[in-house]
Amino acid sequence: MQGNKEHLQQVLSNLVVKYRKVQNKSISSISNEIGISKSIWSDLEKGIKDPQLSTLWKVAEGLNIPLSKLIAEIEYQLPNNFSFIE
Repeated sequence: MQGNKEHLQQVLSNLVVKYRKVQNKSISSISNEIGISKSIWSDLEKGIKDPQLSTLWKVAEGLNIPLSKLIAEIEYQLPNNFSFIE
């Protein structure tokens, strides 16, 4: 199960980095904009942060994408049989 969590975090990490770079925003500017620390954002981009739903929602807003689109892209990039339930 731990492997699945890490896989999910890495997929999220890749998407966050992609969208931030497309918008040409620095970690400092986007973290200040949405009110989270640079270290939390940095950990998210490194794939070592498992954000709460409220934080994920802020991240999506900071990236100017709907949360539903971010979730859909995460699901699309995970294997079809991905699950946390054994």
